[in-house]
Amino acid sequence: MKTTSIIALLFLCFAMSSKAQKTTTYNNHGYKLIFVNYDATLDSNEQARMVNTFYIVYPRLAKTYNPKTLKTVTIVIDTTYKGVAETANGKVTVNYLWMHKHPEDIDVITHEVMHIVQDYGDSSGPGWLTEGIADYARYKFGINNAAANWKLPEYKSTQNYTDAYRVTARFLVWIEKNYNPNTVKTFDAQMRKHTFTDASWQQVTGKSLDDLWKTYIANPVI
Repeated sequence: MKTTSIIALLFLCFAMSSKAQKTTTYNNHGYKLIFVNYDATLDSNEQARMVNTFYIVYPRLAKTYNPKTLKTVTIVIDTTYKGVAETANGKVTVNYLWMHKHPEDIDVITHEVMHIVQDYGDSSGPGWLTEGIADYARYKFGINNAAANWKLPEYKSTQNYTDAYRVTARFLVWIEKNYNPNTVKTFDAQMRKHTFTDASWQQVTGKSLDDLWKTYIANPVI
């Protein structure tokens, strides 16, 4: 290899290692959390709160929905990611700017790690229901929702159950209050086993999805 190539390679390695990256590994409650932080300005207390949220919430979600969920999870505070947060293959990616602007929103971790617990794979059911269940989990298991000013929205005539996230989550809360308190657990298990169908609504609640929605909008109190 030419000397110039060696110098170029060394420079590239130096440039890569000089990025603001710190990896911390935690082991608690039988779960390993790998916390990768690319944001040198992230408050250490904020990281501690996110880690604490994981260790409070993830074991509870696992016990309630999927004891076979992953034992090792990675959280990455990313300075290049443009969304709020996303999850794939046991890794949660969080936008660093979001945490700076919304430091109380630590239950973004709750929503995202529920996706790890869900582990539905492909062709498991409607995406809006997947996201609705994740926000339902945040509503039920979140530890800082009030401080983050995060809550389920009041019903509006412009809404539909396919809106996903908090709108669907509220609908699920209403269904469990009025029909079957195990609706989410049942749907979650079915979607993981790939046995969920449109008929599941009738089987679990005694009503079709559209009939449930019609009843809901007539009296959406939860």
